[in-house]
Formats: sequence, C-alpha cells, structure tokens
Amino acid sequence: MTSVEMITEPSDDSGPSGYAAARLRLLQEKSQSGPPRRSGLARLTDDWLEALFTTAALEAGVRGAALVAVGGYGRGELSPRSDLDLLLLHDGRADPSAVAALADRVWYPVWDLGLALDHSVRTPAEARKTAGEDLKVHLGLLDARHIAGDLGVTAGLRTAVLADWRNLAPKRLPELHELCQERAVRQGELQYLLEPDLKEARGGLRDATALRAVAASWLADAPREGLDAARRRLLDVRDALHLTTGRATDRLALQEQDQVAGELGLLDADTLLREVYEAARTIAYAGDVTWREVNRVLRARSVRPRLRAMLGGGKAAPERTPLAEGVVEQDGEVVLARTARPERDAVLPLRAAAAAAQSGLPVSLHAVRRLAAVARPLPVPWPAEAREELVTLLGAGEATIGVWEALEAEGLITRLLPDWERVRCRPQRNPVHTWTVDRHLVETAVRASALTRRVHRPDLLLTAALLHDFGKGWPGDHSVAGEIIARDIAARIGFDRADVGVIATLVRHHLLLIETATRRDLDDPATVRAVADAVGSTGTLELLHALTEADALATGPAAWSTWRASLVTDLVKRVAAVLAGAEPAAPEPAAPSAEQERLAIEAFRTGGPVLSLRAQPEAHAEDTGEEPEPLGVELLIAVPDQPGVLPAVAGVLAMHRLTVRTAELRAAELPDPVAADGPASRVGVLLLDWRVAAEYGALPQAARLRADLVRALDGSLDIPSRLAERERAYEKNPRRRGAQAPPPRVTVAAAGSRLATVIEVRAQDAPGLLHRIGHALEAAKVRVRSAHVSTLGANAVDAFYVTGPGGAPLPETEAAEVARALEGALR
Repeated sequence: MTSVEMITEPSDDSGPSGYAAARLRLLQEKSQSGPPRRSGLARLTDDWLEALFTTAALEAGVRGAALVAVGGYGRGELSPRSDLDLLLLHDGRADPSAVAALADRVWYPVWDLGLALDHSVRTPAEARKTAGEDLKVHLGLLDARHIAGDLGVTAGLRTAVLADWRNLAPKRLPELHELCQERAVRQGELQYLLEPDLKEARGGLRDATALRAVAASWLADAPREGLDAARRRLLDVRDALHLTTGRATDRLALQEQDQVAGELGLLDADTLLREVYEAARTIAYAGDVTWREVNRVLRARSVRPRLRAMLGGGKAAPERTPLAEGVVEQDGEVVLARTARPERDAVLPLRAAAAAAQSGLPVSLHAVRRLAAVARPLPVPWPAEAREELVTLLGAGEATIGVWEALEAEGLITRLLPDWERVRCRPQRNPVHTWTVDRHLVETAVRASALTRRVHRPDLLLTAALLHDFGKGWPGDHSVAGEIIARDIAARIGFDRADVGVIATLVRHHLLLIETATRRDLDDPATVRAVADAVGSTGTLELLHALTEADALATGPAAWSTWRASLVTDLVKRVAAVLAGAEPAAPEPAAPSAEQERLAIEAFRTGGPVLSLRAQPEAHAEDTGEEPEPLGVELLIAVPDQPGVLPAVAGVLAMHRLTVRTAELRAAELPDPVAADGPASRVGVLLLDWRVAAEYGALPQAARLRADLVRALDGSLDIPSRLAERERAYEKNPRRRGAQAPPPRVTVAAAGSRLATVIEVRAQDAPGLLHRIGHALEAAKVRVRSAHVSTLGANAVDAFYVTGPGGAPLPETEAAEVARALEGALR
C-alpha cells in the first residue's frame, strides 16, 4: 500500500481537523510529488467533501442533488494551493431554502480551513444556460466530475454539456481561439519570459486546457507527442511554487526560482527555466497546429455545400500548387509532393522550409514529421544547394520564425546544426533581452533580412546573424567561444576559407561597434585605429555595421535608438576612412553646438552652472512619422571647469528622481567673449549632454535643478545623506527585493587610449550610482576627461576617460589601484 493510499483511507475524524492533518501529511511527503500527489490530494479532498455533503444533505432533507468538481479539480489535479471549483447541482424539486442550507453546510467548512473556493448552485438547465452564455463556464463544465450525491444528475449534465459543446463547436471554437490570442497579447509568451505566469501566458496551462476542449469537440485534435508530458511539467513546477511560497500563485518570480528548482531536484534556476520553456514551446506549437486545423476544417465546412452544388454533388480533389522540387502548397499549407523522396533527397527539408518561408505559409505537421523520420543527413560539407536554401530561409523575414519553430519542434534544426542544442531554450537573465538565446538568433536573422540591400554579401550577414551568440552555450566570453564554433559550423555548411574567416570575425566582434561607439571617445585616434585593426577590411566593416543594428534591434527596445545608431554610424565612417588609407585625425577640441556655446558663455559670465532642459529631444519624429524614442529628455549643462562636477550633477539628478539614460561629459575650450584687452583668452568649460527620465511624475523645473546644483557645488547641500535616505526607501521596495544582483565590476581597458586611462564600470543601476562613481573618482584625485554613460535595463555600463593631475594617462599600477578603489566603493 502506498503512502498516498494510507493517507486517503477514511480517517477516524472525518471533520475539518482530520482532513487538514491528512492534507498536511500528504504535502510533506517527500516521496510523493507530481501526478501522484495531485491525484492523491484530489482523492483526499473528495472523501472529505463526500462526507460533508452526505451529512449536510440528510440534515437539510434535500434529495436529487449532487456535488460536482469542475475545472482543474474536476480533472483530479489539485496543486497545494489550488482553488476548489465546486458546483452544487440539484434537480429543482427541493425547497430553495433547503438547497441554500445544504450549500452553507458544505461551503463554510471549506472557508473555515482557509481554502480558496469557487462555487455555484444550479439546476442542470441553469448550468447549461450559463454555459451557453459564458465560454469559461462551459470550459469548466467539460471537466465536470461527480463527487457525492445523485450520480444520475451529474451524468445527465455531463452528457448534455458535451453534446452542446460539439453542436456549438463551429461557433465556440473561434471564440475560444480569440480568447487565447487576447490572453497571449496580455500575458506574453511563456517560453521567453523571465518571470512567467505558468497558467495565463501563451504556452501555459490555460492553453493546454483549451487544447483539451478542442479535442472534446471532435472537430480537430492537438499533436499528442510530448503534450501530456509538457503539461505535467508545468503542473509540477506550479506545485513546487505553491510549496515554496505558501501562496496560490502562478507567477514564477525571479527570487523564487532557485527554491523551486531545489524543490524539483534541479541544478539551478536556469535549468528550471529551460524546462519550463521546453514545455511551453511544446504546448504553443501544438496550439499553432491545432488552431490551424480548426480553421481549415471550419473553412472547408463553409465552402463544401456551395462546392457540391456547383459540381452536382461530386467531390473535388484538393488543389496542389508546385513551390519547389518535391514541395507543393495544398489548402494553405506546404506539403511534400507525391513524387518527393526525402529518404533520397537530403536537401529536401531545407528546400521545403525555404519555400514555405518565401511563400509565407506554414509547413504541415505531417510533412515535417515525415522529413524528420526519413530524411537523409546532409553530407559534410553541405552541397551548395543546401547552403543557398538555408540562406533563403533566413532571409525570408518574419515568415522565417514559424517555419523555423516547426522544424525545431520535430528536431530537424538540431540535426542540421548540432550546436543548436546548447542555445535552445537558454534563458538570458539580462532584462534588456526580450528573447531566449535561440529565438534571439532567429530574430537577429529576421532583422538582418531587412538590411541585406546594404551589404555586398547578404549570405554572410544572414549566416553570422544566426551564429553570433552560439558561444552563450559555453563557458567564458561568448564572443571568443562563438568565433571557434562559427568557424566550425561555417566550414560544415560549405563556405570557403575566406568566407569562414569573415563569418568568424563578425561573430568575434559583433559587439565591437556598439560598445566602442557608446563607451569610448571617438575623437581619440587610438579608438578608431583599434576598431580598424580588429575589422581588417571595408567589406567586413559593412557587414559588421548591419549585424550590429540587427543584433541590437533583436535584443529589445532598450538596446537601440537613434542616438546609438548615430554614434555607430559616426564610428563606422571614421573606421572606413582609416581602412581606406587615411590616418585617424589628431584629437582637437570638439566644436560645440550653438546651444552648447551659448550655455558655456553664460556659465563663464555668471561663474556658475547653466542648464537647459528640453522636453522633446526627438522632435524630428513628426518628420519621419516614427514615435519618439524612450530615451528621456535632453539635459544640457555648462559649468566652469572645477573639481566635483560629475558627483554634484549626478547627485542632484538622483535627488530629483531622475534616471540617467545616457551621459556625455567633456571639456571644451571656448573663446572668451568678454576679454577686453589683447587676444582672446581660452576659457575651460565642462559640457554635459545627458538624457534623463523621471522615475515617476512630472519633470522638475530647470530653475530648481540649477539652484540645487549651485548648492551642491559650493558644499551647502548634503547630497550623501539625502541619497542615503533614498537608498533605504529603495531597499524597502518589494520590487527591489529578491534575487541578488551580481556584484559590480570595474576594469581598466587595455590600450583604450593613448591620451587617457579608460576605466570601465558595470554595475546594477540604482539611485545615486553615478554620484558614488563620481565621488570615488574625485577621492582618487583623478581628472575625468570624458565620460560615456549608458543604462541598459537594470544595468549601468559606463566608461570614464581619466588622467592624472598633470593631464597624462595613469601609470598601470596606479590605474589598477583606482579601479580597485572604485569597485570597493560600489559594493
């Protein structure tokens, strides 16, 4: 006898305390988990409710009534904190007050135990009427299960509800599909979310239940392979989530993932997410196939009567349109031609996929499974046709995604590219990233397909786009590991040695342009020369520029903007000139804009800070028809050169709850417009061009910012204590509790510049972070020559060009000490 069976035997105390004790023992039974525990908990609850109902029905004198479990409880799947979905069904002959008394005698003991209860009291006719009006009620009744009372009442309702569902399927299934689509838009896709809702997100438990409802309609059925296992896995994760949190929650929050992984015996949170994503992907793909079949059947039903009338009752053969060798279109899907021989044609899977993507059509489930079952493996290296078909597939734009997912669902992608297994369903815990690693790679190829007219070798661009993050499945720097993997894959695909070298270079340096443009001084010749040496040729630079844009666009909205695009374009122009034979221009003081010059002159005349806060820095949006970019507003500040400017400005902004999106700080020499005698002198002015956004509420007035900045610079405003109060409030915010952020990392960039030492800071963004950095650099007695600050999601990625008091780069040992001190100040 199993432990569950022992627990579910009738207890000497069948009241609430006996049930509660038995329930607790079952949930604490470590040897019982998964389906056995869920079904055991359902049986235990059935026994208790049956005793409650039987006694209550006798006391109330009600006959012809039954207690029915619906929804998840009806399926016998109770998670530790699941609601009890109950229907008190009666034949309508009993006195209403007696039925109400019966309901109270059942519901109140459930409430007394603190269990969540979703309840209703109806006759069979009322239940059918409500189901006809409310799709969700109808779905719940499809899983109706008898617990106690008159079995005939329950059986009659079940039969009627199923018959109604099948009769109304042409109307109800489109309504259900629309409900699923609306939920997907609202909750997102489970297979990509860092904090997914296991029930509501696309590919979650709600979708699995919807597929059961489709099957019950007899109109269509979902692919069975792996579906039940995927659903069980999500239920297991939800069980563990309930046990570790003690709450009835379906959202797998970051701070709970390690505990849930431990409860399930998994290695870590990443392993947990990969299993969740795998399950969600199976359910989502099954949904795609099923809803496509539903629509096909409904479409055929609507057309068939008219077609029969036209043909005099005959049956028309389905129309088949050739798309490629061995590939045809039939009924809105790509299928294999009758003459196709996948066991002899190794290129057929790629040819069919490319034809489907180019036509904007899905590949039929039968075709994909036949290809997966019998297609021959490609020889190594691949023949030219296979390579061309892969490039065609990658270059088809948005249509590539659905076709790729169909191939992946049946294992064809891993068969073609074995290294894919390491990146498949791999989570990216950086919130800047929208997708898992594998989906990001496909998205990058989709984005790159729109840029192929800008490059001379679209095939190399698309291939590099697909391969650029393969190194994330390996330890160490993913760009370094990815270069090795890309060389191997490109050679196996059949590219020649020169093309393999270009693809490897693109993968190795796919972050070079964006990181250099946003974190380095582009007026420094060493910056441009280093990029030119790494890239090597103008052709590779052209490809790298397009790959950079595609990668950033596929990452997420925080990774690309007009500002970043302009910086990258500026860098590319400078590098292209060097690669064409020109020497990098010697650094000269950058000419300020008219607005900057006006502010600088005013700062000199007043001897204090002058600022301009422009609420619409992307004002050209109406010219392009695009939405303004979410980079915040532009804050221009001019200050006479003096110590402490950076921490003072950053501290004031943090006090006013302004988040720094990007920041540029540089010194400018301006002609003295007020010199009365002799040649114009040169006046040192610090120019700060920052993009800021209010954490919430309206932006502060520029006059208030300036007043506080004046006080900060003269020392009368105690910024550290004010920020300490903010930090304490920040730490108490529930949204900020949870998973510990990685520690900050401060490094000295090797050969970053011949004119200054480049200190790189990577840390979790927080109020006052830039103030602390500036304060630490002031304490180290170094001069900030320029700063390049960028905030990506929750991460700050900053670079500071610093010199010693004499204006020279720091010696190596001193630079290392400054980096260590700065890192210590940020911990």
